[in-house]
This record gives sequence, structure tokens and C-alpha cells, in this order.
Amino acid sequence: MIRTATILAALALATPVLADPCEAIPKKGPKPTWIREGQPLSGKVTYVGDGDGLCFATGNGPNSWVEVRVSDFRAPELHEPGGKDAKAQLERIAKGKRVTCTPVRGDYGSIWSWDRVVATCRINGVSVGDLMRGAGVAEGGNGR
Repeated sequence: MIRTATILAALALATPVLADPCEAIPKKGPKPTWIREGQPLSGKVTYVGDGDGLCFATGNGPNSWVEVRVSDFRAPELHEPGGKDAKAQLERIAKGKRVTCTPVRGDYGSIWSWDRVVATCRINGVSVGDLMRGAGVAEGGNGR
């Protein structure tokens, strides 16, 4: 009985965390005042959520991680055909690399898309959208 309980406890601890690791922008509540339209932010990409969403560190620790909805590319949703492949390509293109993102107004007239900032992001001066298209990733996400 104790052995079974120990195994179950170990499995519970080994379960992957599905929560969003980006913490600088709260799900609810006030948005950070240091994120402004047109003001570039930069850092190393720490996480890729889907084919047009990434997270990067502007400082030390998860509280400085900013989640971005890439403004110039619409990837299929993860549950749609091509969605998982788009995420894999964005991981290959961006994860671990330095990115500079400039917040812009998105489809709803704001720099915010839920708990993500809408931004044009560049790696080595090339937009992430152009890098995704150059890798052959087809656009096809729904409107936001």
C-alpha cells in the first residue's frame, strides 16, 4: 500500500506543468505600465506557446517574462491542421534567441490581446512573421 502511494505521488510530481509560464502580464488586473505602444522590448525567448505566441525574458526571473502575440503572422490554432507544426517551427526559429518586440495596435485597436501584448518581433533584424513564412509555415489562424 505504501509503495503504491509513493509511486502515485511520484507520478503526480512528474506530470508536466501546463500553466502559462509568462508572468509579467497578469490574466486579470492591471497591465504593466512599462509596456507601451511603440517602445521596443527585448530579451531571450524562453517559451513558445503556439505558432504565433512566444514569451521572452526582459530581466531576471519569470516575473519579467513577457508573452507576445506576433502581429505579422497568423498561425493555425494548435488543435487545427498545421497548428502543432507551426509551433514546432516557431520553437526552432526563436527559442533561446534574442528577440526585439515592438508593441503595436492589434485587431481590436489595443496593444493587448488578452494576457499577451501584440507586437512586431524581430530576430537579427528579420520579422518573426517573415521567418515563419520563409520556413514554409502556412498561415491560417482565425481572426483575433
